[in-house]
Amino acid sequence: MSLPSARTESFLWLAQRISAMVLAVCVTVHIATMIIAVQGGLSAAEIISRVGGSRLWLGFYLVFVTAVAIHAPIGLKSVLREMTALPMRRIELLVGLFAIVIAALGLRAAFGLYGLGGQ
Repeated sequence: MSLPSARTESFLWLAQRISAMVLAVCVTVHIATMIIAVQGGLSAAEIISRVGGSRLWLGFYLVFVTAVAIHAPIGLKSVLREMTALPMRRIELLVGLFAIVIAALGLRAAFGLYGLGGQ
């Protein structure tokens, strides 16, 4: 099996760097919000009542999930390529499945939280 083209590798490199920048912002906002909420004395129920049902937070978490589903599989592909003797086709299949699982679980969590709003 041939190695991925230079164009494909360049695209993956760029996608991982852009998703890393998005993740840096998302993780910072998420952690800062959690710290502020907890230090402010909010309970989990109060946090859910404020975040659940919010289209703004839904959008934020959809961006967050998308960035993770792009970033992590690209990194995993590099690790598997360097650390195992698996054929590239199998590595691509594994990281593709990994991306689907991450996306599905993240979307379920984001829409689940959104669905808790207004209760």
